[in-house]
Amino acid sequence: MKILIILNDAPYGTERSYNGLRLAKALLKKDPDIDLSVFLMADAVTCAKQNQKPPNGYYNIELMLKAVIRQGAVLLCGTCMDARGLNNEEIIEGSHRSTMDELSELCIDADRQFVF
Repeated sequence: MKILIILNDAPYGTERSYNGLRLAKALLKKDPDIDLSVFLMADAVTCAKQNQKPPNGYYNIELMLKAVIRQGAVLLCGTCMDARGLNNEEIIEGSHRSTMDELSELCIDADRQFVF
């Protein structure tokens, strides 16, 4: 099964991206063989920023994304990255810059889509 999760919110401030990644991790735990893609757009591209240091006791989006990368794909909207001054060298290893064309293909191919 192919599953696509689209995140739109910044990593901290709201819990939408956090909850989307919680779902991603739970899906991979239930079925490690699913084909999972997480697409970050708008402020969510900053979820893939390296070297995050949230306060002790607070969830760490970077670590959550790294767990997803081990079993799935994490893609970032290139236009959204540019708008926020985020370059390829600043993003988590294993994630990659993407395009709306690639997102449209993921949408067409996905059996299930979730948007946060």
